[in-house]
Amino acid sequence: MKLANSSAFTQRLTKMEKLFIPFMMSGDPTPELTIELAYTLQQSGADVIELGVPYSDPLADGPTIQRAASRALAQGMNIQRAMELVPNMRKKGVEIPIVLFTYYNPVLQYGIERLMEQLQAHEIDALLVPDIPLEQRDAISGLAEQYGIPLISLVAPNSAQRVQTIVKQASGFLYCVSSLGVTGERTVLNPDIVAFLAQVKRHSHVPVAVGFGISTNEQVKSIFEHADGVIIGSKMINIIEEKRQQLVQEETREMALQQIKREIMQLVQA
Repeated sequence: MKLANSSAFTQRLTKMEKLFIPFMMSGDPTPELTIELAYTLQQSGADVIELGVPYSDPLADGPTIQRAASRALAQGMNIQRAMELVPNMRKKGVEIPIVLFTYYNPVLQYGIERLMEQLQAHEIDALLVPDIPLEQRDAISGLAEQYGIPLISLVAPNSAQRVQTIVKQASGFLYCVSSLGVTGERTVLNPDIVAFLAQVKRHSHVPVAVGFGISTNEQVKSIFEHADGVIIGSKMINIIEEKRQQLVQEETREMALQQIKREIMQLVQA
């Protein structure tokens, strides 16, 4: 086991505010295109990438991300194959932190320590497990710390009474859920989010990034006024989904990638 004095996440993160953190599904549309899209996200201004592992029973994912997961599962994607994509992303030129997003059941099936070893070996910088209960977090966090892998914490509006406890354990960045329910684009954000973010930021020693429902440039600008970063998932999947046919055809792939880059840059410009 190779222990780390400081995390690769911290070393690769180049700034601490106005962070753009897109979510992408490994294997969608194809494993090879996942590598190309990761590089395109970095070119579009991404500061961190959340790399999703498809799962057949996701608790937090809305229909858009569920569709992407179904397509990825049809490609044979799993937690091992998702991790194996990352060294090729690094070879392509992706230098920003990569966070593996997966659920607790696949982690348990894979083996917690084995996962930490493989995250480190495949140059993956952090881990996000949205359905791990706070009370069971210690089962992962101790090993994650030993391997220098930040375990990203989530805090939601209904956890206001436990903000200090959650924030105290945070590493990497803090994922602040903007509203209850599953992921998906929303036309209006939770009006109580500003007060909730103020409470979280008072206690947080790591950047606070907001996710769930962010899909317009106006929403991005609004979030940047009150938080350190924005996490965009369903909108990213939709942008990629709309160009899926062009992406899978070699003669139209580069044009589609450039179109995706332009759309994302327009979405996240501060």
